Amino acid sequence: MIILTRLSGFLYLLILVLQIAMAAFGYILEPTLKHYESDYKLQNFNKDPKKFKIGVGIALIEHFCVITLAIMLFIVISPYSILLGIFLIIFRVAEGSIQVYIEKDYWKLLNIAERYSAAIDMEKDTLMDSYRNILKTKSYRFAFAMIGWSIGTLTFSIVLVTYGLAIFFIGWLGIITSILIGFANGMKLVKPEVKAYDLLSSFSGILAILFEVLIGIALMFFPPIIP
Repeated sequence: MIILTRLSGFLYLLILVLQIAMAAFGYILEPTLKHYESDYKLQNFNKDPKKFKIGVGIALIEHFCVITLAIMLFIVISPYSILLGIFLIIFRVAEGSIQVYIEKDYWKLLNIAERYSAAIDMEKDTLMDSYRNILKTKSYRFAFAMIGWSIGTLTFSIVLVTYGLAIFFIGWLGIITSILIGFANGMKLVKPEVKAYDLLSSFSGILAILFEVLIGIALMFFPPIIP
């Protein structure tokens, strides 16, 4: 069990590294207004299709790591609370599965980029509309994935706090962060026009990174004693 706990910590950190690598290869994790207004990304995808494919490949690895982490965390916390463990595995597996499903449409952007480079006038407008629609759908589904992250992380953090499995402020950081991310993404789905979402999303995203770094280190180097 200690080995599994350490591996869970490693996966937390690996997922963050993979997300950085995805961004470095031009992958759009969470589309924003700047992606809708410019054809910059489309042109870049066509200039270096290999880079696009590597970015998607890294993204798929990241998504499967999320699913694997959910299974490991379920095994780790189930001796403490089987109910919270079930909530964790359901919602974090849902998070990873939604992300995997998203890549089916995201992959189409490469074909759109290739056609866009040779298109003229009205055809370019049509292709840009297709590009925006794919990103908007991705953004919508990503919000559901983050709600899955929120509920899964909330249940895990409750176990951390209740049973003292990590330094107390890490668990409370997870609780606060998961509530903020759940609220921000719920607001995005219900009222996408609200500008406050962007600020709240950025702030809670920073807190999420901090939480995952801290819990990753804690599980790797200071694993709790599992009964």
